[in-house]
Amino acid sequence: MKRKTTENLGFCSVEFSKLAILMFFLVSGVFLSAQDLTIDYRYNVSGPDSGNYLTYTSAIRYIAADKDAFDAVSGASRQKSTSLFAPIQTDIMGRATISGGFRGLLLFPLAPDSMRTEDNLHVYKEGTVITMEYVHRGAAYRIQTDRQGNISFPRGSYVMRTIGYIKDRDPQVISLDFSGNKSAETVDWRKIWDPETPSGKAIDSGSETRTGPIQNDYGDMMAMFNWDGTLQVTFENSILTIKGALRPMKR
Repeated sequence: MKRKTTENLGFCSVEFSKLAILMFFLVSGVFLSAQDLTIDYRYNVSGPDSGNYLTYTSAIRYIAADKDAFDAVSGASRQKSTSLFAPIQTDIMGRATISGGFRGLLLFPLAPDSMRTEDNLHVYKEGTVITMEYVHRGAAYRIQTDRQGNISFPRGSYVMRTIGYIKDRDPQVISLDFSGNKSAETVDWRKIWDPETPSGKAIDSGSETRTGPIQNDYGDMMAMFNWDGTLQVTFENSILTIKGALRPMKR
């Protein structure tokens, strides 16, 4: 099955550069709001739900959204959050300021429900620790809370591993080391997060991509700034919520 485009960016590079430069000056201390990035997120991991949304505000007044969600008519998020969020996740040099896995998790309410199954979003709770994991474009991501249900920035439990690849809009192709039928929907999470599972192996003849080791997923350590703080995560009755505020910190 062909993968659907989940966002029509409609956002030229010039406009992105302007926003990124503005974010840089905000982070540099020219003017900062009391809470520079607030997030309110709800997602039902069990099936389609019209109540899914992503709400956020930032130090840039018009980089904000109120309960943004997927619009089936346009095939994009209603308030274009995938585009508008870009200057928050990178510095003016394009270096990631936040975990790629966390950024990807925020996209689920903004995409068709098929992304939930195609990327095999898996959320579970053991005691008070919540684990969120999924596979996107051949990379597996895992985010875990602490015992208080918080995820921390810039350091926290964020890891990733290259386990496959994707071409154009075709389905992901996963190494047989992690999936019996090369499908993301049937990956063995235990094998993915086992450091003893070998890396550096060719996936198949269709790509030069090789499997990788487990790596920390904190963003780019060379970025000009990072986000600092904690967000509260809850998971009850298949509903995942994330709420809180982060502040930018210069490196």
